[in-house]
Formats: sequence, structure tokens, C-alpha cells
Amino acid sequence: MFATMTNGLDFHSKALVVRADRQRVIASNIANADTPGYVARDLNFRDAMAAASGSSAQLAGPRIQATAARPGHIALAGSTMGSLGGTDGMAYTLQTQPSMDGNSVDLDRERANFADNSVRYEATLRFINGYSKTILSAIQGQ
Repeated sequence: MFATMTNGLDFHSKALVVRADRQRVIASNIANADTPGYVARDLNFRDAMAAASGSSAQLAGPRIQATAARPGHIALAGSTMGSLGGTDGMAYTLQTQPSMDGNSVDLDRERANFADNSVRYEATLRFINGYSKTILSAIQGQ
């Protein structure tokens, strides 16, 4: 009985971990904006959540597939990060503004991703807080 009440919390706690991992990746991209040859990375939230929850079901909605920059490039398997194992949704971002030093970080895009992910992290925290307050008030009979 208690497990069915906390299923929502389990999902959102995993989402919180994935959001924190994505925030680290974006922060790393921003920190390496001036590093020659640095290739920006990003975490696909949908794939990372599927890996974290052990779901093999295809989630609805449009998907963006990463493609190789040039023919002959070898696709890399996702690296493990944080508490996620196996396929974690990590991919290289597509370069939108070519630079002379080979750095693929677009600071405007990274800042927007950072702010968006921060807002979503905060929303997940608020949902967890509200859900736990609801369960507590139900237990107390209020």
C-alpha cells in the first residue's frame, strides 16, 4: 500500500538526479567555453529518465537524433554519469557557430539551457514537497 503511494515520489526523485546531472554537464560546457578543441555535451533528459527508471518503453513526442558531423565518424556509446548506469543520454551537441579553435560551445544556448534546467529542477523540488505534504496531511487525517 505504501509503495503505491510513493511511486510518484520515486519517479520525481529520479528526475531530480537526472536534472542535477544535466546541470553539471551544462556547467562544464560553460566553464570550458574558452578551451580550444572542447566539444560541448548535453544530456538527453528523455533517454536518461528511461535509463534511470529502467523503462524500455518508447516515450511519446518528437525526438532529436544526434548525427555525426562528418561521414566516417564513429558513434560513441553514452558515458556513465552520476548514479545513472549504461545508456544515460549523453551526446555531443551540434555546433551552431563554428570557431577557429574548434570549440563548439555556444554560450547563449548554454545559458538558456542552464536557466531552463534550473527552473525545471526547482519545479520538481516543489512537486516533491507538495506531494509529501499531501501524504503527511492524509496520514494525520486533516
